[in-house]
Amino acid sequence: MPSTIGLFAFHFIQGMISAEIAGGFESLMQVPAVIRYLIIVVSGTGVLWFIQVLWVYSLLLVPIRKIEKDRLWMAGSRTGILLLTAMAVPVWAAAQILNTPVIAVYRFGFYAAAFFLGYFVFSHEEVMDRLRKHFGWLLMAALVLGISFCLINFGKNYADAPVNRTFLFTAYAWFASLAILGGAAGYLDFETPFTRWMAGHSFGLYVFHYLGISTVALLIGRSGIFPPALVYACSLAAGFAAGYILYEVISRIPVYRWAVLGIKKTRSAR
Repeated sequence: MPSTIGLFAFHFIQGMISAEIAGGFESLMQVPAVIRYLIIVVSGTGVLWFIQVLWVYSLLLVPIRKIEKDRLWMAGSRTGILLLTAMAVPVWAAAQILNTPVIAVYRFGFYAAAFFLGYFVFSHEEVMDRLRKHFGWLLMAALVLGISFCLINFGKNYADAPVNRTFLFTAYAWFASLAILGGAAGYLDFETPFTRWMAGHSFGLYVFHYLGISTVALLIGRSGIFPPALVYACSLAAGFAAGYILYEVISRIPVYRWAVLGIKKTRSAR
């Protein structure tokens, strides 16, 4: 719902802000109102592209599960640490295909590899335990790759080709992901009232956070008056504030919460 009906019900606001940041809002006033509204709605997709991609993969997973009948899934539990690290190569290969030509974020090959490896391999406790045991050197490898990536690509657009097609891009992303999973399994596997609350509001943070960030970029960052560090700090605060406040408000409005968040009934208090 958030990435379909929600675009018309709420996220057109994000489209207006994005158009203004890009400097194209005035030119939109020259086109018919209906066309202008549709352009703004599509522009409001923002970070919701990711949930659209996940929806496609989830549809594909249904027939795959019926065919493989958990045989491949069970085999994934035996994946060793060497194979886990070597998977950076097929993930890099997948990153070269099924990339949309205009909108850089729709990298169907790259994210499909991550999605299906997540289901067939990383969903197993045995695999997570192996990552936990090797967290130290995985973290060091991720740091070395990250520093190398920054030194080589500083100032370049890392979100688009050719940078995001390089093996260094994928290797850094892969080893950083392995290190994060291993570190989380070893040091963050606990629950407190705060983490329980965060988990219960994480979807709202995902759906709404970009509105706060982009609003700060428009009102504060674009002027160039304030130092970058202050702009980043304000963006961070605004992202969390927008995410949590909007979720608390919209999740309580009947019908509208379904259109924007896909919530049919009042969410349980957490």
